[in-house]
Amino acid sequence: MLDADRVRVLVEVAHAGSIAAAAERMSFTAPALSQQLTKLERELGCALVERSRTGVRLTRAGRVLLAYGERVVGELRDAEAAVRAAAGEAQVRLSLGAFASAGRLLVPGALAAFGQAHPQVRLSLSDVEPPDGYGLVTSGELDLLITHRYPGVQPPASTGLHRERILVDPLLLVLPEGHPAAGTAPRLADLTDQEWICGAPGISNRVALEAAAADEGVRLQVAYETRDYEVMLALIRAGVGIGLVPRMILDAAPGGGWVAAPPGGAALEREISIVHRRRPPAPVPAMVDMLRRSARRPPY
Repeated sequence: MLDADRVRVLVEVAHAGSIAAAAERMSFTAPALSQQLTKLERELGCALVERSRTGVRLTRAGRVLLAYGERVVGELRDAEAAVRAAAGEAQVRLSLGAFASAGRLLVPGALAAFGQAHPQVRLSLSDVEPPDGYGLVTSGELDLLITHRYPGVQPPASTGLHRERILVDPLLLVLPEGHPAAGTAPRLADLTDQEWICGAPGISNRVALEAAAADEGVRLQVAYETRDYEVMLALIRAGVGIGLVPRMILDAAPGGGWVAAPPGGAALEREISIVHRRRPPAPVPAMVDMLRRSARRPPY
């Protein structure tokens, strides 16, 4: 039988991205953690990681073991929590992960309301950009993940997890103020001569834009690449391009210099969801309820 502590080392290294970072998180030395990985590889008879100066990358065998290892570590953490609860110890921590705009717009009110109702629970929040984070929930490192899915993007596998959509966020076409197409609800096919602003290839909003354009039988020219919507809006205000921006972002952005409306054709929306383990610890359902309320609060 595999040594659970060594499997946990692999999980921590995969999540941290390097042996040194994992060692710091686990309060070990990097050579000690590297030795544990080597022993695990020797025990299995195959390489699990490829080491480099910039970090580590899992091999195919390492990725297979990681999927099992995250579940093992999560079950062990659940077992510890259950035993402590049976002994009369209440859960005193709740860790959340959220992408940037959710952390700025959805989470603060929910955290404040939860903190007032459950002052004994210590809260933490981490930046987690989709599609990352599912493994952190599986392993119990995060209790709750707030994530998104853009059209055309496949969500990660959620085996053993519960995923619930809490908000449908329309993607609006944003044009510089005074643009000739403003007020006309143009289709993407009408805007092939425009310079677009979007994320780099593979980024969720770029995948969504390219998929929607392909559905209309056209290709669009992305001249400026950024995944930061504040930068995108600044460029649009300057008149250098156009883009698709979630309504939630626009509702919180300073007005002036741009106009927004749904593009013509099929509606484009991103889904915002919460993800947690199927048997979450006691504070999680209460936080889920707070996040649902936050997502329903106007203007969302």
